[in-house]
Amino acid sequence: MENTKQAYAELVIKEGINIQKGQRLVINCPVECADFAKMCAKAAYENGCREVIMRWNDDTIARLKYLYADSDVFDKVDPWDEMFSDKISEEGAAWLAIYAEDPENLKGVDPDRINRFQVSRGKATAKFREREMRNEFQWCVCSVPTVAWSKAVFPQLSEDEAVDKLWEEILKACRADKGDAVSNWRKHSEELKKHVEILNGFNFKSLHYTNSLGTDLHVELPEDHFWAGGDEASAKGVMFSANIPTEEVFTLPKKNGVNGVVYSSRPFCLNGNIIKDFYFVIKDGKIVEAHAKEGEAILKDAISVDEGASYFGEVALVPFDSPISDSGILFLNTLFDENASCHIAFGEAYPCIKGAETMSMEELAERGVNSSMTHEDFMVGTRDLSIIGTTHDGKEIPVFVNGNFAF
Repeated sequence: MENTKQAYAELVIKEGINIQKGQRLVINCPVECADFAKMCAKAAYENGCREVIMRWNDDTIARLKYLYADSDVFDKVDPWDEMFSDKISEEGAAWLAIYAEDPENLKGVDPDRINRFQVSRGKATAKFREREMRNEFQWCVCSVPTVAWSKAVFPQLSEDEAVDKLWEEILKACRADKGDAVSNWRKHSEELKKHVEILNGFNFKSLHYTNSLGTDLHVELPEDHFWAGGDEASAKGVMFSANIPTEEVFTLPKKNGVNGVVYSSRPFCLNGNIIKDFYFVIKDGKIVEAHAKEGEAILKDAISVDEGASYFGEVALVPFDSPISDSGILFLNTLFDENASCHIAFGEAYPCIKGAETMSMEELAERGVNSSMTHEDFMVGTRDLSIIGTTHDGKEIPVFVNGNFAF
């Protein structure tokens, strides 16, 4: 398996980041995943990276901080931390996030502490997030197993067996388990772009979601929106893949143009807690009701961190019969679970508007682009999901039938 892990690291650097000669790379990584970070660093240097900067994190240390640190710690971010993300993103360094959290690491932690730190960190990283959303630099999110995450997914297996099994499923989902991983990924990206081209050709005014869970949601799309998927271009024209794996094509809703009710179809990992069986009621774009069988308080806190958190920022289409969905595995990791299902995000919008790169934040807001310090994807796709698109001349076109693309 070591060879396929190395192939995965090279895929992340060559296709996820597409590191450029003389460019710096920041890697955010759990200490438990250091071996994979080293593989990525090696691949980056071999492909011309100027310098790799490591930013380590640890679930246990994070939990201890939330449990025992002084209360005022959660109301501020140290200036040096804010300055780092601001300056190095301004420079154009690439960012790789190796995301491998224990799904329930913060279970039992005071949600007020989590919420306050989200707010303070969101304010401190506002410039960085704006640059990231505008693709001013290449960025990529990938995942590798940790013991806690692996055991959460495969509780019936021993620790070693669970980690090996999760590695197997990750490599398969990323198309790095056999053959040439980079070539496999490029072919997959081209397939996604076929759906992007069709959707952009329709230029829908709105989408209507329905299924047997009770979802009945009308989503207006902004004028001059576009769909994206597969690799995308940075502001400097460098192609990169922001998520590995990915099965989605996505755009943004008009901030005030969403109405109805939407039910989650999978558990949702949020701030170290698992939210189950929840739904939102939306009026004129705003979430006016949020209910959950488990984790309701955490969910309500998440949509209250700022004004934009209670509005939607992304709609993404993923066939029910996708490789990750077909695996039958609940990964308890948004990067994977969102690619098993159509999903919607509350919070910050990706500015999928023609000409967005030259618009100010105020101009984007006028076009219906939501702004928030948070962006959280939750899954809505089901076997019987129907999505009907309505064009500007009133023509209704099936987009999804029985959970899959109609074209």
